[in-house]
Amino acid sequence: MRKAITLFFLSLSVAAWSQQEEQFTQFMYYKMGFNPGYAGSNEAPCISLLARNQWLGIEGAPETQLLTFNMPLFNQRVGIGATVSRHTIGLTERFTAEAVYAYRIRVGRGTLGLGVQGSVRLIRSNFNQAESTQPIETDVAIPVGIQSKYVPNFGAGIYYGSKRFFFGVSAPRLLQNNIDLADGGGILSKEVSHLYIMGGILFDLSEKVQLQPQLLLKYVKGAPFDGDANINFIFSEKFTAGVSYRLGGSKKSGIGESLSLVFGAQITDDILFGVSYDYTLSELRDYNSGSLEAMLRYCIGGRSKGEEFVNPRFF
Repeated sequence: MRKAITLFFLSLSVAAWSQQEEQFTQFMYYKMGFNPGYAGSNEAPCISLLARNQWLGIEGAPETQLLTFNMPLFNQRVGIGATVSRHTIGLTERFTAEAVYAYRIRVGRGTLGLGVQGSVRLIRSNFNQAESTQPIETDVAIPVGIQSKYVPNFGAGIYYGSKRFFFGVSAPRLLQNNIDLADGGGILSKEVSHLYIMGGILFDLSEKVQLQPQLLLKYVKGAPFDGDANINFIFSEKFTAGVSYRLGGSKKSGIGESLSLVFGAQITDDILFGVSYDYTLSELRDYNSGSLEAMLRYCIGGRSKGEEFVNPRFF
Protein backbone atom coordinates (compact mmCIF):
# COMPACT_ATOMS: atom_id res chain seq x y z
CA MET A 1 0.00 0.00 0.00
CA ARG A 2 2.82 2.40 0.86
CA LYS A 3 4.46 1.71 -2.49
CA ALA A 4 1.21 2.50 -4.31
CA ILE A 5 0.85 5.79 -2.41
CA THR A 6 4.40 6.91 -3.17
CA LEU A 7 4.04 6.12 -6.87
CA PHE A 8 0.75 8.05 -6.88
CA PHE A 9 2.42 11.16 -5.44
CA LEU A 10 5.34 10.69 -7.84
CA SER A 11 3.02 10.75 -10.83
CA LEU A 12 1.24 13.82 -9.49
CA SER A 13 4.52 15.68 -9.01
CA VAL A 14 5.76 14.89 -12.52
CA ALA A 15 2.44 15.92 -14.02
CA ALA A 16 2.33 19.13 -12.00
CA TRP A 17 5.78 20.22 -13.17
CA SER A 18 5.28 19.50 -16.89
CA GLN A 19 9.08 19.71 -17.01
CA GLN A 20 10.53 16.99 -19.27
CA GLU A 21 14.20 17.92 -18.89
CA GLU A 22 16.40 16.79 -16.03
CA GLN A 23 16.96 19.13 -13.11
CA PHE A 24 20.29 19.67 -11.38
CA THR A 25 20.95 21.40 -8.09
CA GLN A 26 24.55 22.00 -9.20
CA PHE A 27 23.47 23.67 -12.44
CA MET A 28 26.35 26.14 -12.03
CA TYR A 29 28.77 23.33 -12.94
CA TYR A 30 26.73 22.12 -15.93
CA LYS A 31 25.87 25.30 -17.81
CA MET A 32 26.49 23.78 -21.24
CA GLY A 33 23.64 21.34 -20.61
CA PHE A 34 21.26 24.30 -20.44
CA ASN A 35 22.97 26.71 -22.84
CA PRO A 36 25.14 25.71 -25.86
CA GLY A 37 26.60 29.23 -25.93
CA TYR A 38 28.65 28.28 -22.84
CA ALA A 39 30.93 25.89 -24.78
CA GLY A 40 34.58 26.93 -24.48
CA SER A 41 34.04 29.26 -21.52
CA ASN A 42 36.37 27.26 -19.27
CA GLU A 43 39.25 28.37 -21.53
CA ALA A 44 40.71 24.86 -21.20
CA PRO A 45 39.52 21.37 -22.20
CA CYS A 46 37.23 20.16 -19.39
CA ILE A 47 35.61 16.80 -18.72
CA SER A 48 32.79 16.52 -16.17
CA LEU A 49 30.91 13.65 -14.60
CA LEU A 50 27.59 14.26 -12.87
CA ALA A 51 25.20 11.83 -11.17
CA ARG A 52 21.88 12.54 -9.47
CA ASN A 53 19.53 10.29 -7.49
CA GLN A 54 16.23 12.04 -6.82
CA TRP A 55 13.80 11.17 -4.02
CA LEU A 56 15.87 8.46 -2.36
CA GLY A 57 13.73 5.60 -1.12
CA ILE A 58 11.06 5.80 -3.83
CA GLU A 59 11.27 2.92 -6.28
CA GLY A 60 11.35 4.17 -9.87
CA ALA A 61 12.24 7.78 -8.91
CA PRO A 62 14.36 9.80 -11.40
CA GLU A 63 18.06 9.01 -11.76
CA THR A 64 20.55 10.73 -14.07
CA GLN A 65 24.17 10.10 -15.04
CA LEU A 66 26.11 12.11 -17.61
CA LEU A 67 29.55 12.70 -19.09
CA THR A 68 30.27 16.04 -20.75
CA PHE A 69 33.25 17.63 -22.49
CA ASN A 70 33.95 21.10 -23.86
CA MET A 71 36.98 23.06 -25.00
CA PRO A 72 37.97 26.28 -26.79
CA LEU A 73 39.58 26.40 -30.23
CA PHE A 74 41.22 28.97 -32.51
CA ASN A 75 42.50 31.31 -29.81
CA GLN A 76 39.27 31.16 -27.78
CA ARG A 77 37.12 32.23 -30.76
CA VAL A 78 35.29 28.89 -30.98
CA GLY A 79 33.96 26.48 -28.39
CA ILE A 80 32.94 22.87 -29.00
CA GLY A 81 31.40 20.31 -26.69
CA ALA A 82 29.61 17.00 -26.39
CA THR A 83 27.48 15.25 -23.79
CA VAL A 84 26.16 11.73 -23.32
CA SER A 85 23.59 11.09 -20.60
CA ARG A 86 21.22 8.48 -19.21
CA HIS A 87 17.99 9.34 -17.42
CA THR A 88 15.53 6.87 -15.91
CA ILE A 89 12.12 7.23 -14.29
CA GLY A 90 9.86 4.27 -13.64
CA LEU A 91 9.89 1.89 -16.61
CA THR A 92 11.28 4.54 -18.96
CA GLU A 93 14.95 4.97 -19.86
CA ARG A 94 16.28 7.84 -21.98
CA PHE A 95 19.73 8.08 -23.57
CA THR A 96 20.82 11.42 -25.05
CA ALA A 97 23.83 12.36 -27.19
CA GLU A 98 24.51 16.06 -27.86
CA ALA A 99 27.05 18.00 -29.92
CA VAL A 100 27.60 21.74 -29.35
CA TYR A 101 29.28 24.54 -31.30
CA ALA A 102 29.71 28.13 -30.08
CA TYR A 103 31.22 31.16 -31.79
CA ARG A 104 32.83 33.40 -29.18
CA ILE A 105 33.22 37.19 -29.41
CA ARG A 106 35.13 39.43 -27.01
CA VAL A 107 32.71 42.03 -25.61
CA GLY A 108 34.05 44.41 -22.97
CA ARG A 109 35.77 42.45 -20.20
CA GLY A 110 34.04 39.21 -21.11
CA THR A 111 33.08 36.93 -23.99
CA LEU A 112 29.76 36.47 -25.78
CA GLY A 113 29.07 32.93 -26.98
CA LEU A 114 26.55 32.24 -29.75
CA GLY A 115 25.83 28.53 -29.59
CA VAL A 116 23.93 25.87 -31.49
CA GLN A 117 23.24 22.30 -30.44
CA GLY A 118 22.19 19.09 -32.12
CA SER A 119 20.94 16.07 -30.20
CA VAL A 120 19.46 12.63 -30.62
CA ARG A 121 17.57 10.67 -28.00
CA LEU A 122 16.70 7.03 -27.55
CA ILE A 123 13.52 6.75 -25.48
CA ARG A 124 12.79 3.23 -24.28
CA SER A 125 10.18 1.67 -21.98
CA ASN A 126 10.52 -1.88 -20.69
CA PHE A 127 7.03 -3.09 -19.86
CA ASN A 128 8.43 -6.46 -18.78
CA GLN A 129 9.41 -4.69 -15.54
CA ALA A 130 5.84 -3.63 -14.80
CA GLU A 131 4.12 -5.05 -11.70
CA SER A 132 0.38 -5.67 -11.59
CA THR A 133 -2.27 -7.27 -9.41
CA GLN A 134 -3.30 -9.54 -12.28
CA PRO A 135 -1.52 -10.93 -15.37
CA ILE A 136 -0.60 -8.04 -17.67
CA GLU A 137 -1.40 -10.05 -20.80
CA THR A 138 -5.10 -10.06 -19.82
CA ASP A 139 -5.30 -6.29 -20.45
CA VAL A 140 -4.75 -5.47 -24.14
CA ALA A 141 -4.32 -1.77 -23.26
CA ILE A 142 -1.00 -2.48 -21.49
CA PRO A 143 1.95 -2.97 -23.89
CA VAL A 144 4.32 -5.91 -23.49
CA GLY A 145 8.03 -6.16 -24.11
CA ILE A 146 10.30 -3.21 -24.90
CA GLN A 147 9.18 -0.23 -26.96
CA SER A 148 11.67 2.40 -28.15
CA LYS A 149 12.05 5.42 -30.39
CA TYR A 150 14.85 7.72 -31.66
CA VAL A 151 14.14 11.45 -31.54
CA PRO A 152 16.44 14.12 -33.09
CA ASN A 153 16.36 17.78 -32.07
CA PHE A 154 18.33 21.02 -32.13
CA GLY A 155 18.59 24.20 -30.06
CA ALA A 156 20.42 27.49 -29.59
CA GLY A 157 21.66 29.80 -26.85
CA ILE A 158 23.43 33.06 -26.08
CA TYR A 159 25.86 33.20 -23.15
CA TYR A 160 27.95 36.09 -21.84
CA GLY A 161 30.61 35.40 -19.25
CA SER A 162 33.33 37.43 -17.59
CA LYS A 163 35.47 37.11 -14.49
CA ARG A 164 32.68 38.53 -12.29
CA PHE A 165 29.40 38.04 -14.13
CA PHE A 166 27.50 35.66 -16.40
CA PHE A 167 24.14 35.73 -18.15
CA GLY A 168 22.49 33.47 -20.71
CA VAL A 169 19.27 32.75 -22.58
CA SER A 170 18.69 29.44 -24.34
CA ALA A 171 16.30 26.87 -25.74
CA PRO A 172 18.28 23.59 -26.09
CA ARG A 173 15.46 21.66 -27.83
CA LEU A 174 13.21 23.58 -30.22
CA LEU A 175 11.40 20.79 -32.07
CA GLN A 176 8.18 19.48 -30.54
CA ASN A 177 8.66 15.86 -31.55
CA ASN A 178 6.09 13.13 -31.14
CA ILE A 179 7.48 10.87 -28.41
CA ASP A 180 4.61 8.33 -28.30
CA LEU A 181 5.93 4.78 -28.25
CA ALA A 182 2.61 3.25 -29.28
CA ASP A 183 1.81 2.49 -32.93
CA GLY A 184 -1.70 3.98 -32.88
CA GLY A 185 -2.67 7.18 -34.68
CA GLY A 186 -2.75 10.59 -33.06
CA ILE A 187 -0.30 12.22 -30.66
CA LEU A 188 -0.65 11.64 -26.94
CA SER A 189 2.72 13.06 -25.86
CA LYS A 190 5.44 15.20 -27.41
CA GLU A 191 8.61 17.04 -26.51
CA VAL A 192 8.02 20.63 -25.46
CA SER A 193 10.43 23.55 -25.76
CA HIS A 194 12.10 24.71 -22.54
CA LEU A 195 13.36 28.27 -22.25
CA TYR A 196 16.19 28.87 -19.76
CA ILE A 197 17.50 32.14 -18.35
CA MET A 198 20.58 31.97 -16.14
CA GLY A 199 22.69 34.56 -14.40
CA GLY A 200 25.17 35.11 -11.61
CA ILE A 201 27.58 37.61 -10.12
CA LEU A 202 30.64 37.44 -7.88
CA PHE A 203 31.28 39.79 -4.91
CA ASP A 204 34.39 40.11 -2.74
CA LEU A 205 33.46 40.10 0.95
CA SER A 206 37.08 40.04 2.09
CA GLU A 207 40.47 39.07 0.78
CA LYS A 208 39.66 35.36 1.11
CA VAL A 209 35.83 35.21 1.06
CA GLN A 210 33.56 35.77 -1.93
CA LEU A 211 29.78 35.70 -2.33
CA GLN A 212 28.21 34.26 -5.48
CA PRO A 213 24.42 34.41 -6.01
CA GLN A 214 23.13 32.54 -9.08
CA LEU A 215 19.78 31.91 -10.77
CA LEU A 216 18.39 29.42 -13.27
CA LEU A 217 14.87 30.24 -14.46
CA LYS A 218 12.83 27.73 -16.48
CA TYR A 219 9.78 28.36 -18.64
CA VAL A 220 7.56 25.87 -20.45
CA LYS A 221 4.40 27.05 -22.18
CA GLY A 222 1.33 25.95 -20.23
CA ALA A 223 3.33 24.84 -17.18
CA PRO A 224 3.90 26.56 -13.81
CA PHE A 225 6.95 28.83 -13.68
CA ASP A 226 9.98 27.05 -12.25
CA GLY A 227 13.45 28.06 -11.14
CA ASP A 228 16.50 27.50 -8.93
CA ALA A 229 18.14 30.15 -6.73
CA ASN A 230 21.58 29.57 -5.26
CA ILE A 231 23.90 31.50 -2.92
CA ASN A 232 27.46 30.22 -2.53
CA PHE A 233 30.29 31.41 -0.31
CA ILE A 234 33.77 30.82 -1.75
CA PHE A 235 36.71 30.51 0.64
CA SER A 236 40.29 31.12 -0.56
CA GLU A 237 39.14 30.27 -4.11
CA LYS A 238 39.24 26.60 -3.09
CA PHE A 239 36.09 25.72 -1.15
CA THR A 240 32.42 26.56 -1.59
CA ALA A 241 29.46 26.19 0.75
CA GLY A 242 25.97 27.40 -0.01
CA VAL A 243 22.24 26.85 -0.16
CA SER A 244 19.79 26.49 -3.04
CA TYR A 245 16.02 26.74 -3.30
CA ARG A 246 13.87 25.22 -6.05
CA LEU A 247 10.38 26.35 -6.96
CA GLY A 248 7.75 23.79 -7.89
CA GLY A 249 6.19 21.11 -5.75
CA SER A 250 2.42 21.39 -5.56
CA LYS A 251 -0.05 24.23 -5.24
CA LYS A 252 -1.36 22.66 -2.03
CA SER A 253 1.85 23.17 -0.01
CA GLY A 254 2.96 26.28 -1.88
CA ILE A 255 6.44 26.34 -0.32
CA GLY A 256 8.45 25.01 -3.25
CA GLU A 257 10.01 21.72 -4.29
CA SER A 258 13.27 21.57 -2.32
CA LEU A 259 15.87 23.28 -0.15
CA SER A 260 19.47 22.21 -0.74
CA LEU A 261 22.94 22.30 0.75
CA VAL A 262 25.77 22.63 -1.78
CA PHE A 263 29.48 22.02 -1.17
CA GLY A 264 32.47 22.17 -3.52
CA ALA A 265 36.24 21.81 -3.34
CA GLN A 266 38.99 22.66 -5.82
CA ILE A 267 41.06 19.61 -4.93
CA THR A 268 43.88 20.60 -7.30
CA ASP A 269 44.25 23.25 -10.01
CA ASP A 270 42.82 20.63 -12.38
CA ILE A 271 40.12 18.87 -10.34
CA LEU A 272 36.88 20.26 -8.91
CA PHE A 273 34.50 18.16 -6.81
CA GLY A 274 30.97 19.12 -5.81
CA VAL A 275 28.15 17.49 -3.87
CA SER A 276 24.63 18.58 -2.93
CA TYR A 277 21.74 17.29 -0.86
CA ASP A 278 18.11 18.31 -1.43
CA TYR A 279 15.51 18.23 1.33
CA THR A 280 12.07 17.78 -0.23
CA LEU A 281 9.51 20.45 0.68
CA SER A 282 6.50 19.06 -1.19
CA GLU A 283 4.13 16.32 0.06
CA LEU A 284 6.67 13.76 -1.19
CA ARG A 285 8.87 14.56 1.84
CA ASP A 286 6.97 11.91 3.85
CA TYR A 287 7.95 9.20 1.37
CA ASN A 288 11.62 9.87 0.53
CA SER A 289 14.96 10.69 2.15
CA GLY A 290 15.85 13.61 -0.11
CA SER A 291 17.93 13.81 -3.29
CA LEU A 292 21.70 13.40 -3.68
CA GLU A 293 23.92 14.76 -6.46
CA ALA A 294 27.69 14.56 -7.08
CA MET A 295 29.93 16.21 -9.67
CA LEU A 296 33.57 15.78 -10.68
CA ARG A 297 35.29 18.07 -13.21
CA TYR A 298 38.80 17.80 -14.64
CA CYS A 299 40.22 20.71 -16.67
CA ILE A 300 43.40 19.90 -18.59
CA GLY A 301 46.05 22.50 -17.82
CA GLY A 302 44.24 23.87 -14.79
CA ARG A 303 43.84 27.60 -14.43
CA SER A 304 45.10 30.37 -16.69
CA LYS A 305 47.13 33.02 -14.88
CA GLY A 306 46.78 35.87 -17.42
CA GLU A 307 45.56 39.29 -16.36
CA GLU A 308 42.67 39.37 -18.83
CA PHE A 309 41.61 35.73 -18.85
CA VAL A 310 41.18 33.75 -15.67
CA ASN A 311 39.78 30.28 -15.99
CA PRO A 312 36.82 30.60 -13.57
CA ARG A 313 36.85 27.74 -11.11
CA PHE A 314 33.31 28.35 -9.95
CA PHE A 315 31.71 30.08 -12.99
